Amino acid sequence: MSGPRIHRCGWPVGAGSARRAGGFTLIEVLLATVLLAAGLALAFATLGAATRTAQRGEAIAERNERVRAVEGFLRRRIAATRAVPFAFDPASSLPQRFIGEPDRMRLVADLPDYLGRGGPYLHDFVIEEGGDDVRITVTLLQVLAGEQVQEREPRPPELLVDGLKSAKFRYRALGDDNALGEWSDRWDQAEQLPLLVEVTLTDADGHAWPPLVVALRLAGSYSGGTP
Repeated sequence: MSGPRIHRCGWPVGAGSARRAGGFTLIEVLLATVLLAAGLALAFATLGAATRTAQRGEAIAERNERVRAVEGFLRRRIAATRAVPFAFDPASSLPQRFIGEPDRMRLVADLPDYLGRGGPYLHDFVIEEGGDDVRITVTLLQVLAGEQVQEREPRPPELLVDGLKSAKFRYRALGDDNALGEWSDRWDQAEQLPLLVEVTLTDADGHAWPPLVVALRLAGSYSGGTP
């Protein structure tokens, strides 16, 4: 009976096939497991980064849309300012038509009928600071014959925007030489209207929006006396 066939290199014929048929070694299995884990970790990291990027993009888009809506509301309300008094100065008896401060602005403008509050209303815009958060609110009160009509159940101030780092109002009018004067943080000539109002907003992350400059339509047609 003949013995096993011998390969030229000295190995019995069929020994390599027997080793391959026996499966992977422990080292090969561990190496494959490590490579698979690394691939999965990379895939999850890439997916997480893409998700965070998408979420940041959505947050920025939502924030931009919100600020644009607030700017649009402020632009329409300020531009529609009427020369209607909402009170009278107790000392001078002069009518108060517009009062401006860096963090507060009071004016009268009509509200659309579809809001259920048609007619002239005092708009009391206030910039409030609470810790690191700055917000803008507005209180609306109907005006009749130079007086504010108090509601039986006063409505709380309505929030326009929050999550700001800073906000500010400024005012501008003609100087003594009939040229535009400098911007001022206050408007003390309450019986008259300023020509321009500026609103500056800065997001919580420090992003400053371009200043919103609004021209009051009726400012040039009213210089005193009866509007």
